[in-house]
Amino acid sequence: MEKIAAFVKNEISGWKLWEILWITISTITILSLSIYLNEDLTRIVMAITGVICVVLTGKGKLSSYIFGMVNTLLYAYVAYSAKYYGDVMLNILYYAPMNVVGWVMWNKHINEESKEVEKKKLKPTRLVSVFISSAIAIFLYGLILKRIGGSLPFADSTTTVLSVVAQILCVKRYMEQWILWIIIDIVSVYMWSVAFINGGENIATLIMWGVYLLNAIFMFFKWFKESKGSEKSV
Repeated sequence: MEKIAAFVKNEISGWKLWEILWITISTITILSLSIYLNEDLTRIVMAITGVICVVLTGKGKLSSYIFGMVNTLLYAYVAYSAKYYGDVMLNILYYAPMNVVGWVMWNKHINEESKEVEKKKLKPTRLVSVFISSAIAIFLYGLILKRIGGSLPFADSTTTVLSVVAQILCVKRYMEQWILWIIIDIVSVYMWSVAFINGGENIATLIMWGVYLLNAIFMFFKWFKESKGSEKSV
C-alpha cells in the first residue's frame, strides 16, 4: 500500500495550472459531446482514456501507460468495426506490449525533483533517417492493406507505421516523437471524418483524435523546451 500511495502522490504532483485546465476541459468536452450525440459506452470510455493517456504522456507521467492499455484494447475493437485493419494490428500486436515496455523503461528515468520522465533529443542525421525509413515502410505496408481490402489503405498505413516509430521514440523519451504524433493525428482526423461521413458511429473517436492533435502541438513545445538542457542529442 505504501508503494501505491507513493506512486499516486508522484502522479498528482508538479502540475501547472494550464495543464490541469487542459486535461479537465478536454475530458469534459469529449464526455459531454459523446453523451449528447448518443455514443455507446465502449467508444466513450475509449475516447476518455485515450485523451487522459496522451495528456499524461505529454506531462511525462508513468500512469499514462495504465490509461494507455485500456485505450489500446478498446480502440482495437472500434477500429475493427470500421475496417481499419492496420490500426487493429497496431494496437493488439504492438501498443499492448509496448505499454508494458514503456512502463518499465520510464520507471528507470523519473526525475526526482519534477516527478516527470527525463526528456532528450535526436541528432538531426538520425531524425532524417527515421523519416526516410518511415516513408518506405508506409508505401510497402499500404500496398499490403490495399490488397486485403482495408479502408483508406495508405492513410491507414501512414498512421500505423508512424505510430510504431513514434511509440519507440516515446519509450526512449525522445522529444521528436511529437512531430510524428502531429502527423499521425492529422491523418487520423481525416480517416475518422471519412468514417463518420459515411455513416459510422464514430464521433467520440473523431473528437478524441482532434484532442490528440491539439495535445501533440502543446506537448511538442513543452518537450522541446525541457529537452534542450537535459541531455546532449543522441
